[in-house]
Amino acid sequence: MSGTTIPISKPAISESRQTAKPRLDQGLGRYGPLVIIGILAVGVAYAAFSLVSDVDAAGAQPTTWVPFALLAVALLIALGFEFVNGFHDTANAVATVIYTHSLPAPVAVVWSGFFNFLGVVTSSGAVAFGIVSLLPVELILRVGSGAGLAMVFSLLVAAIIWNLGTWYMGLPASSSHTLIGSIIGVGWANELTAEAGAQASGVDWSQASGVFEALLFSPIVGFIGAALLLLALKLLIRNRRLYEAPETADPPPAWIRGLLILTCTGVSFAHGSNDGQKGMGLIMLILIGVVPAAYSLNRAVPDSATPAFIEVSDRAAGALRGLAGEGAPAVAPEETRRRVEDYLQTDQRRPETLPAMAALANDIAEQVRSYGAIRRVPAEQVQNVRNDMYLMDEALRQMGRLKDPHFDAATATTVKEYRSALDDATRFIPTWVKVSVAIALGLGTMVGWKRIVVTVAERIGKSHLSYGQGAAAELVAAATIGAADVYGLPVSTTHVLSSGVAGTMAANGTGLQWATVRNIALAWVLTLPAAMILAGGIYMLVRQFVA
Repeated sequence: MSGTTIPISKPAISESRQTAKPRLDQGLGRYGPLVIIGILAVGVAYAAFSLVSDVDAAGAQPTTWVPFALLAVALLIALGFEFVNGFHDTANAVATVIYTHSLPAPVAVVWSGFFNFLGVVTSSGAVAFGIVSLLPVELILRVGSGAGLAMVFSLLVAAIIWNLGTWYMGLPASSSHTLIGSIIGVGWANELTAEAGAQASGVDWSQASGVFEALLFSPIVGFIGAALLLLALKLLIRNRRLYEAPETADPPPAWIRGLLILTCTGVSFAHGSNDGQKGMGLIMLILIGVVPAAYSLNRAVPDSATPAFIEVSDRAAGALRGLAGEGAPAVAPEETRRRVEDYLQTDQRRPETLPAMAALANDIAEQVRSYGAIRRVPAEQVQNVRNDMYLMDEALRQMGRLKDPHFDAATATTVKEYRSALDDATRFIPTWVKVSVAIALGLGTMVGWKRIVVTVAERIGKSHLSYGQGAAAELVAAATIGAADVYGLPVSTTHVLSSGVAGTMAANGTGLQWATVRNIALAWVLTLPAAMILAGGIYMLVRQFVA
């Protein structure tokens, strides 16, 4: 008898819930496309005006429009990545409010797009430069070369191809995972294509390990955290309606509706703040490579900061000489930069490493002193000064990571202050870059979201999302992504939220659709090697045509 009641009741529940499904075919209205075109036009005009103004203020005198044409193509590809990222990843943020009938689908995607925009514009930039640090050091130093630009193009094109493929299949794969896989692929390809006898670095595995840990543990945090939060809600709020799939299209109670909208807002803002930075870092590499005079150094650093910069540079040089000891070998001026670069490529500190770093710190201080301020460095010299600062900053970071040599308290303080001053001069993101990425990501949120939304809301669990599940999954996702942003770690909105939804399904006792879970897990496993192969292959192909 009991065996016959289960198959009879399932269709009834399915039919009831089918009527409660939201409408996903609603457009943005008659004027929606016009508004989008208008926002794009304003964004393009603002970016073009800002770019020309920056180049003019830097005193650069381009003799041909070829660099600007190349820059336009590069920016189009980089912003295209963020656009695809928008509709690929942010669908996760709106799935809960749409399927709990808290907001109509058109309102939800516009709301999410706006807060993605705000998240990008107000972001710190820490994640952006954390991503850049994964790239081979010699390509970053020579990003304006054919190899450097091939690197950026290859990893962006590979990431776009994989993101579009997984989106088409409705799989919530990670854009962060894809981009990092592309970077690793380019690094390996750079090693394989190096000329015989030339020293080429691949991937900074120390930096990559922290990124891998964030990508690995954040879904676990999402699953366990959302499951525990849902169980806690069940203990505190004993209302069955909150934990069952909606059977009508009526909105939830006002307080839970407000919470769901708030969590959607938080995830959208956190996604913009974290994921938007990945495109920013790559755009800055493109700008440094194509128009170095305008973007290699931060010309917004005030002249009043110059004496403090020189003073901390001198202190850092003195501290490094002290660590080297009296018997340290002298380093010829023409060998200074090569010795520091060798240290970054090999992770091995040699007797001449510390003297070379001390000499480089002195040289940087002398250059800034001779010009009077960072913004007064001549256009033809800014790339060299920036490369010296980048080398110094990365070498000090590496020493701190390896704890070789050991910094005493006073030296550690000096190094921290010096690195902060170097970061102020080299690690900056112009407002127009933030706004451009924000527009691309925000508008991407409003396009193509349906495929991933359906997967997250209907195909992870055996029942549709309940109010409590949506709130728990999004609260945990927003907190996890926000915390990662504070620590400069790139995490996946997709992985955190989809694992959070799976956690709530398990905790709610409604069960998981294991076919979908397996497909998502398979995409998670395949994303890294697939992106590596794509990016590495494209890079090796492009290198056949550029030096």
